[in-house]
Amino acid sequence: MTADRDDELDNDFDYDDEDDDEGPDSDVTIEITGLSLYTHHGVTAAEREVGQRLILDLRIEVGDADAMVTDDVEHTVDYGVVCQLVALVAQQRSYKTLERLCAAIADRLLEDFDIEQVYVKATKPEPPIPLPVESVSVEVWRQRGE
Repeated sequence: MTADRDDELDNDFDYDDEDDDEGPDSDVTIEITGLSLYTHHGVTAAEREVGQRLILDLRIEVGDADAMVTDDVEHTVDYGVVCQLVALVAQQRSYKTLERLCAAIADRLLEDFDIEQVYVKATKPEPPIPLPVESVSVEVWRQRGE
């Protein structure tokens, strides 16, 4: 590659840390899909006693994570730690509604991590209703300061 071509590439990919109102948005979003957990949530006593599989999806708005520059997991939200925390919240107690479960997970993530917003979706792939339904899900969205 020639020096002129190197200069062109440098100009195409400006990595200055200065704020540029006309540059692309550099916010980070972390998505976790299909976290499968065996839990004991539900309206009926049987659901809470026997338990069932839930599928959790999360979208976490981190904002401007330093890891984009430092390449250090300490400068972002570690999604492995997020999954462990979500499993703990989902399995430490029983809720009657998926709404409450999702809210508890979202609130705990906002409490424990430096994040701006979080979206939590809980899906029951085999809901206990007497009609042919593939799944039932509930979504909760929380923002820091709410």
